[in-house]
Amino acid sequence: MNPRLRHWREAATLLLAAGSGAPARPVRSPLGPFDYEMLLLQRSPRSGFLPSAHVFPGGLLEAADFSADWLGLLPALPRCGLGSVRPSPPGGNRAPVFATDRAGLGSPLPGDVAFRICAIRETFEEAGILLLVSGPGPDSDPGPARLLPQHHLPPGPELAEWRRRVQQDPACFLQLCRYLRCVPNIWALHEWGNWLTPVPRAGRGTRRYDTAFYLCCLEERPPHTSQDEQEVTGFQWSTPPEAIELFKSQEIWFAPPQFYELCRLCNFSSLCDLHRFGSDRDLEGCERWMPVTLAASDGYIQLLPGDELYPKDPDYTGEKKLFLSTDKKVEELMKEDSKLHRVVIQNLNNLTVHVNIQPKYKHINPLKMDSNIVGSNADCNSRL
Repeated sequence: MNPRLRHWREAATLLLAAGSGAPARPVRSPLGPFDYEMLLLQRSPRSGFLPSAHVFPGGLLEAADFSADWLGLLPALPRCGLGSVRPSPPGGNRAPVFATDRAGLGSPLPGDVAFRICAIRETFEEAGILLLVSGPGPDSDPGPARLLPQHHLPPGPELAEWRRRVQQDPACFLQLCRYLRCVPNIWALHEWGNWLTPVPRAGRGTRRYDTAFYLCCLEERPPHTSQDEQEVTGFQWSTPPEAIELFKSQEIWFAPPQFYELCRLCNFSSLCDLHRFGSDRDLEGCERWMPVTLAASDGYIQLLPGDELYPKDPDYTGEKKLFLSTDKKVEELMKEDSKLHRVVIQNLNNLTVHVNIQPKYKHINPLKMDSNIVGSNADCNSRL
């Protein structure tokens, strides 16, 4: 953990994909069939942050995720079997949430390890899915991850009791791993992105999170999933296009970061292709994205790094109390600007991603789409 942070808290979230085989229901998308589905959890309407929203599993980093006791289970330091991330390219700046020297903060574990443990622990707490391996190190198979066989797990009631204990005390997750003689499968999680909650506008809530996004692909069909009836009141497994169609029809709701990432996942209809992409770019790193909101006369635009209107010196902390606004309409702004990396918000269920800049760190832009025609990602333009 980083005790020096005052304006936000650190968190980790997991884009969990599971093979689905041939679709068993009509496809609600012009993209055709996908052979995998993503886990989406519905937050409680009583939640103080994104109530009733559908999100990827994840949550706050805890001191237990950095415990020195993990060193007794995981491979040796410096990176516990994880590869070393390459230096940032010219003009790049790796996200501080990943680049921070955790040893200088008194942590025995590297941030890359602790954030992965957090994402795995939270996935167990919220969805009942255990991403563990029985050996002390990574699986030699480079393909999508496998879950522990059922015979390796405790009976259902006993596992439910462990889940309750971990929810109450995150340190119990390490105890569970010891009991099962397993370790969190940190090597199946691939660094995907980093989103920092925007500075709130006047009168809005003040909860902010610096969230590490990871990707994990499971070889099996979606595993048994159950909500915790506390933070999470429902769940579903959906292909990325299906999830976006449900969003457009107002059956579910996402915040802009989840919408953006689902658009990006639409590039991959194959689980193997998605896993290969995530694995190949795992050591490239990523940059921090803090959306900056521009209020237009008929809607809002969330500006992202690289956009022509993105501030040169963003107000990360909110202490400057700078809020962007214009009397122009969204359409006027779209015509005037040439370098685009933004999410246009007309209303809660009407979002549009516009990108025409080259992605950094060998990442990929959201897929370009309109209501009838699927376009190519090659020109870097993205719209959904």
